[in-house]
Amino acid sequence: MGKIKLDEIDHQILDMLIDNTRIPFTDIAKKLLISAGTVHVRVKKMEEAGIIRGSSLTLDYKKLGYSFIAYVGVYLNNTSQTKFVLERINEIAYVTVAHITTGKFNIFCKIRARSTEHAKEVIFLLDDIEGVYRTETMISLEESINDKKRLMHSIFNDM
Repeated sequence: MGKIKLDEIDHQILDMLIDNTRIPFTDIAKKLLISAGTVHVRVKKMEEAGIIRGSSLTLDYKKLGYSFIAYVGVYLNNTSQTKFVLERINEIAYVTVAHITTGKFNIFCKIRARSTEHAKEVIFLLDDIEGVYRTETMISLEESINDKKRLMHSIFNDM
């Protein structure tokens, strides 16, 4: 499928959905002075084109007791073990993100934990995976930027 053309109305719809994925189409329609049916058709078009893929909740992990964030670089004995190691990493619920990377690490992970003690347990689980040579951990002191809108607006400006 070719690149879909988005207009300013599509941009505004996406903007509102990024703020609140549960906003009713009628509310979007009122704000944009268009019909709810138009919003529905445009969202459906963006879903079919793969621009919108589902929706998600944003949790306040601090309120849930999981405010500790660490990033773990994983070194492998052999890159041929990547798939196997990723499958094992996927079994550790506290690893929320994993990337295959170039450079220093083979895999780079983000973990969420209750405390430094809990993070140590998770890191030891990573270390114990067959094929993992060693890990290197960086503790996040604060998530300073987490802004989906800035990227989206830059993409729109590039279109």
